[in-house]
Amino acid sequence: MALWQLWWVWLAGGVGLAIAEIFLPGFVFLGFAAGAAATGVLMGLGLLGGHLAWVLLVFALASLAAWAGLRRAVGVRKGQIKLWDRDINEN
Repeated sequence: MALWQLWWVWLAGGVGLAIAEIFLPGFVFLGFAAGAAATGVLMGLGLLGGHLAWVLLVFALASLAAWAGLRRAVGVRKGQIKLWDRDINEN
């Protein structure tokens, strides 16, 4: 059995990516961590398996959905953009 077919490998990868998010914040790794965790749960429940292409497709779609949800929930807020009206190099 290939390593990508084991549900616990996907969950361990999700935990690893969540730990990476702690050191490199930006909600990039957290979306991938949620996608890996979702893939691991689906594989553990027996709802996902088979070809690598299907597993990667589910992982990609789950990661995209998680990233979009995180971006909407805790991403850029309205009025958060800083507008500069003068340059520091102006005299």
